[in-house]
Parts: sequence; structure tokens; C-alpha cells
Amino acid sequence: MIALQAERGIMVNSTQISYFTLNAYFDRGDLRYLYFVVIMSLYVFIVCANLFLIAVICMNRSLHEPMYLFLCSLFVNELYGSTALFPFLLLQILSDIHTVSTSLCFLQIFSVYTYGSVEFLNLAVMSYDRYLAICYPLQYKTRMTHNKVSMLIALSWLSSFLEVVVLISLIIPLQLCGNIIDKVYCGNYSIVKLACSDTTVNNIYGLVATSLTIIIPLILILYTYMRILKVCFSGSKQTRQKAVSTCTPHLASLLNFSCGCFFEIVQSRFNMKSVPNMLRIFLSLYFLTCQPLFNPVMYGLNLSKIRTICKSLVFAKMWDI
Repeated sequence: MIALQAERGIMVNSTQISYFTLNAYFDRGDLRYLYFVVIMSLYVFIVCANLFLIAVICMNRSLHEPMYLFLCSLFVNELYGSTALFPFLLLQILSDIHTVSTSLCFLQIFSVYTYGSVEFLNLAVMSYDRYLAICYPLQYKTRMTHNKVSMLIALSWLSSFLEVVVLISLIIPLQLCGNIIDKVYCGNYSIVKLACSDTTVNNIYGLVATSLTIIIPLILILYTYMRILKVCFSGSKQTRQKAVSTCTPHLASLLNFSCGCFFEIVQSRFNMKSVPNMLRIFLSLYFLTCQPLFNPVMYGLNLSKIRTICKSLVFAKMWDI
């Protein structure tokens, strides 16, 4: 009955719609079991790699420094974001009916958007930390205290949660004329596009939230790296080597995540019907799948302290065996 009302264009409050249909899935027969195995393997790797690095940082006092504590927050966020997607995605791949309840849809929007916001804010805080370490090495310990580290991490998470709570509270009262979402997971803009009622407030808040979450952190990151480059060019060879070793993983992570978010924004906001369905799905999932895969590998391989401790742990286990 609800679906029939939606098809006839009758305005229905989003709280009265019991489910949404995810229209981007397509039947591939037995291939879906292959997709399931591949995605499950990726999820297991993400969970194991991120949990391993979190444990390494937490259990080694030598890594209880600001840079590694921010990294720990980043790895926790990777687990959080991937868990908001992968179990749901695996269930949908095996399902014949691709629907999601309204409450679960809003919960997924909350999780996915807080993940994205925390990721950008965390990367901005990490760039600020590297800026202090390289540009003010003698004052670094007094400027970046443990209390300040805790405050910055808490601020990144709490401000992201508050921002997305407001976002959800604005989409719940919308009057909808349909319940079909042309994606493989729920998104804020996908529901806003279904609205028959006025969405001016949603659009304005979306722009403000995007500025606070993406544009301002990117400006801060750009400013800090301009200052870091200035110091590197005028500093010693040792300073340049330190900057390259600690900043390369961060810049690579930032570029990877920014590209993923750009793909998602383009895929959501513009008509992509001419693009093959598989490519559209990949572009919409990139920032949720590739970043949690990319960060453990990038930081684990490039940061010498983590790499050394990981090697010692692995070889110690092999020796015990």
C-alpha cells in the first residue's frame, strides 16, 4: 500500500514509510557468491589489519605519542565506517529482495556520514600535529600535550556526531513521494531527492555541513603543508627526510579519501545513467572500502616505528612456534 501511494505521487511522511528499496543492485545469479567471498575477504582483512595496528599502538608505550594516538583514532574510525557498510552489503548481496527498513536506513546514514566527517577532521588534526612537530620542534611537547591530544580527538568525534544528528533530524520530517533509492546503501541526498516537500533547509544545511566537514579541514591541511614545505626548503637534510617519512603517508591517505568523497558526491548529485552500473557502484563505495584498506597498509609500511614493532612481534611469534 505504501509503495502504491508512493508511485501515485501521494506525499507521505518519511516516518510512515516502513522501508526503502535499494535499486542499484542487479541479479548476477551464481556470481553473487563470488562477490560475497571477495567482499567478505576484504572486510576480514580490514578488521584484522586495523585491530592489529590499534593493539600495537595501545600495547607499546613507545607509541603513546600524539602522532600515533591520532593514528589510533583513525584506525578506530576505519573499523567503524567499514562495519557500517560491509555486513549490510554482504546481506544484500545474498538477498533476493533489496530493501532496508526506515530506521536501519537512517542508522546507516548516521554511521556513514559520521565516519566521513571524523576521517576529514582526524586528517586535519594530524596535519596540525605534523606542522607543530616540524615547524616548532623545540616547543612541540609543550604545545601538543596529552590533554590537548585527547581534546582534539574527542572534538573530532563529538562534533561529527552532533553535525549528523542535526542532518538526520532534518530528513526525518520530509514528505516523500517514493521509497526507491538508486544506490546500494542509504544516503542523505538520496532521500532528499525523494522529497515532495520543501528541502531548502536541508540543502542549506548540507552546504554548511560540507564546508565544516570538508572545505575547512582541507584549507587547514593546505595551510599547514605550505608551512611545512617552507621549513623543509630552508632546513637541513635531516629535517627534509623527517618531513617526507612522516608526511607522505598522511598526504597519500588524504588524496585517496578526497578522491573517494569526490566520486561519491559526483555520483550522487549528477545524472550518471550513461555510466555502467558496476562502475557507479564502485565509485559510490570507494571512500567506504578503499580508505580502510589503504590506511593500515600505508601507515604500517611507511612509519618506521610501527614497521619495526610489527616485525618484532611477527618474528617473536614465529620463534615461539
